[in-house]
Amino acid sequence: MTQPSHSLPASPLADSIEQVVRIVGRTFAWSYLLLIAVIITQVVLRKVFNNGQIALEELQWHLYAIGVLFGLSYAEITGTHVRVDIFYHRFSARKKAWVEIITVLFFVWPFAYVIFIPSLDFVYEAWRVDERSNAPSGLPWRWLIKSAIPFSVALLAFASFARLLRAVALLRQGGSHGSK
Repeated sequence: MTQPSHSLPASPLADSIEQVVRIVGRTFAWSYLLLIAVIITQVVLRKVFNNGQIALEELQWHLYAIGVLFGLSYAEITGTHVRVDIFYHRFSARKKAWVEIITVLFFVWPFAYVIFIPSLDFVYEAWRVDERSNAPSGLPWRWLIKSAIPFSVALLAFASFARLLRAVALLRQGGSHGSK
């Protein structure tokens, strides 16, 4: 796995942000192991005992959502996100830094804003009514999974801020770090 922070200059603040994102990302990555266990349990219950559980179905959705939501920021700092690399790999370090800056300012942060602001009312309302599943045997505490939305988007914004800091540092240093 590539670590894009290695191709950009060190920054104490970026290092700290990325450390928090790594800890959160690795912690929530365990949700996939739990997701696999829940899927296997649900399949066995449904296929062997003809007794699938709605709560387990919903738990699958919640665990998958947690992995994806918190995985976004981890992918941002590790460079494992999808990138259209038709030209990027040929760019100099300075051009790559400019691409990082433009991407953060004009794509990542506007996306984060558009998701974060409305999610606050969405989460507030879920907490206010103590939202739960509409299914009779569904999961309680739906507000809990909805609360992951603003937290994960904020984490993505911070992760992209770390990338922005490193890109700006590279430009200030004159792009002396490798052109990788």
